[in-house]
This record gives sequence, structure tokens and C-alpha cells, in this order.
Amino acid sequence: MGLRLVPVEQSDQPVLSNLTSVSVAPGLVFIDFGFIEPNLLAALPRMARTGGKMPERVTGKLAVRVALGFDSLGTLHQQLGQVLKGLGDAAQAARAASARAASNK
Repeated sequence: MGLRLVPVEQSDQPVLSNLTSVSVAPGLVFIDFGFIEPNLLAALPRMARTGGKMPERVTGKLAVRVALGFDSLGTLHQQLGQVLKGLGDAAQAARAASARAASNK
């Protein structure tokens, strides 16, 4: 059976996230998607390497919080696994093609 999700207000607009956090509550899992400024993310490892003073707290923005039942979490897990496998297969195929091209030179 096909499924069509109809957007509500601006729910069809993508939300940029570079940070996730997962919390468990009775019967639910909360997945928080957040955003931390990329310049700050890049600066933290440099500060650690040079022995600079690390901030006690980093403030980001909560982009969206999703609450899932355990059954939906299992479905999400399967879907993400399929995506990651596809990405891995594509990367492996690209490496093999690159190696073939290099050996044909």
C-alpha cells in the first residue's frame, strides 16, 4: 500500500542538523536533532590539540524533537540500515572503479 504524507504548515521544509541525541522514556524514544555552528565544531579539536581552554558548555539550537514508539524506532533502524548499506556499497563500487581505471593507465 502506498503512503502519502501531507505537509502541515512548513513541515515539508528540510531541517539542518549536525548533532543528534537520543533519550528513552517509558514506551517512547525521543530523538533530538540539533545544530551547532560549524566554526565552533571545527575550533574545538584545535583548542584541545593546542591545550587551549575548552568551554565548559557549548550552546546549540534544538532544530526538532521527534518522539517515536518502540515499533517505529525498529522501523527507523531498518530503514537507516538499508541506507547505510547502500552508501557503503556505492562507495565500494566507486573505489573498485577507480582502482580499475588506475590499473588501465
